[in-house]
Amino acid sequence: EIDLQTRRSLELISSTSDDKRSCSLLNTIDYTLTGAGGRLLSSYLQSPLLDIEEINERLDKVGFFIQNQEQHTFIREKLKTLPDIERSLSRLSISKGRPEDIREIGLALDQIPVIRNGLNVPVLPYSLEKDKLALGEYSALAAEILSAIKQGDLPALIKDGDFIQKGYCPELDEIIYITNNTKKIILDLQAEYSKKTGIPNLKIVFNSLSGYYVEVPAKSAGVLLNDPDKMFIHKQTMVGAVRFITERLTELEYQILKAKEKQIALEVECYEKLRKKILDNYDGLKDVAAAFARLDVATGLAECALCQNWTRPEITDTLDFEIKGGRHPVVEQMLKKQQKQFIPNDCHLGGSENLWLITGPNMSGKSTFLRQNALIAILAQMGSFVPADSAKIGLVNRLFSRVGASDDLARGRSTFMVEMVEVATILNEADEQSLVILDEVGRGTATYDGLSLAWSVVEYLCTHNKCRALFATHYHELTILAQQLSSVALYTIRVKEWQGDIVFLHEIVSGAADRSYGIHVAKLAGLPAAVLHRANTILQQLEKKNMKTDLESLPLFSMPVAEEKKSPVQERLADIEVDSLTPRQALEVLYELKELTKE
Repeated sequence: EIDLQTRRSLELISSTSDDKRSCSLLNTIDYTLTGAGGRLLSSYLQSPLLDIEEINERLDKVGFFIQNQEQHTFIREKLKTLPDIERSLSRLSISKGRPEDIREIGLALDQIPVIRNGLNVPVLPYSLEKDKLALGEYSALAAEILSAIKQGDLPALIKDGDFIQKGYCPELDEIIYITNNTKKIILDLQAEYSKKTGIPNLKIVFNSLSGYYVEVPAKSAGVLLNDPDKMFIHKQTMVGAVRFITERLTELEYQILKAKEKQIALEVECYEKLRKKILDNYDGLKDVAAAFARLDVATGLAECALCQNWTRPEITDTLDFEIKGGRHPVVEQMLKKQQKQFIPNDCHLGGSENLWLITGPNMSGKSTFLRQNALIAILAQMGSFVPADSAKIGLVNRLFSRVGASDDLARGRSTFMVEMVEVATILNEADEQSLVILDEVGRGTATYDGLSLAWSVVEYLCTHNKCRALFATHYHELTILAQQLSSVALYTIRVKEWQGDIVFLHEIVSGAADRSYGIHVAKLAGLPAAVLHRANTILQQLEKKNMKTDLESLPLFSMPVAEEKKSPVQERLADIEVDSLTPRQALEVLYELKELTKE
């Protein structure tokens, strides 16, 4: 389970800055080649698995394509040409299909034997064998579709026609011949009539009011009027010309005028015939589309692992979380583009160190470290290799992240209120199998309020939730908790001072930060020198004063917290059955309660 806020803060699908994919985890790992593969990858990322066997099946498939480059390259080359038949099937099933949808299904089915042959190796992982079996035998259907639907540009609407290939339907071919050769047919008939009558300037004419008719000069009309075969029927006499019709011309006119309409009717009939055959195989074709998508995701994740040097994680049913040389996948790729190197870090949670309390200055990499470990857990349980030298992860049932917050003005919530709501969710729902990352809890309120809340949250996580947690803070006073709680371990991000400035080394080491370096970071941000000088002066004055309380003497609160004792008024109210009271009895009870408040 990953709640909405955690999805947003970890930028799984889109970046929080611009609500786009460009800086998201999905964009970093998406090497898919088909629309269905891209959608399935997004689904995997948003729904990591809780079944170790199923996770390993996915990892086996990715591992196979990494180890078998010939098959990997071959399958990816074929996937590039595959249309999105999942969408095509959906449109056809709801009668929203187009001729192109049928052709795309035919093209995809035609590739099944080729892709199956590409997986002909002695030993396939079980999950890959299942995908191969899902690619059933549809050669006959593919052949019929490709013989029926034209190649090249097709009409967007069925009613536009002109998408059935020549040779698929003889009756349609005849009608299309008439449609496409109307001019030639009319000229041939005109030449025949002209030869028969001996009138060289006889013409067959068409207009929208009269249709097709034979027209001759008035001086030649006698030949047709006195025709012994009565072939020509007088229609109209004009100034200088006479018009006739023939039975044959009338029949031809009917065929020509109705040809387009009949052509479209026959093409729609052919379309519906093909559509029915496809839908008769709907379940099997859905399995084919799903198998193509799974192959696309597996080969894509293999490509991602090869390109970014990722490793296979080990998923266990323990509470361990051991990452060696872990890296943030998104940040690492951004640094590569700038020709910079990402500094990897280890993380070991579980056993004696359930909670890491991490200190260090802003900009040093605390938030990146927190996020990268959460992302590694998600990647591992979705069935992907991970950006680390090695990873051993005890199954995580819930992932919680409180990293950054903003106002929710529409609901009347301040930044601090939003933060507290998120922390409340974590404390109420996390258990031993959960992974929690918390960044700067308590910073949105007064110093002592914030410190007190952060302190009690750490205690509660360790003594009640007992989950694996990474807790970053600027409250150095919290480091005392490492002496009181055996499950708390102190870590900090290394920095180096050089000629009055600081250098971020982005390396996490055991221990606590000696100072916050806030003014140094402000200098990097470009604050005016006068402001920085004044801040240094104030800081020195504050550090001279003994403003610390004796935190080491604070005992841990016991769990669970005892319930508050009820007052006599509350106890009396709990005993009253309001609906059974008469007005007089209600008045007596009111006097009784008033007396109890005086005690």
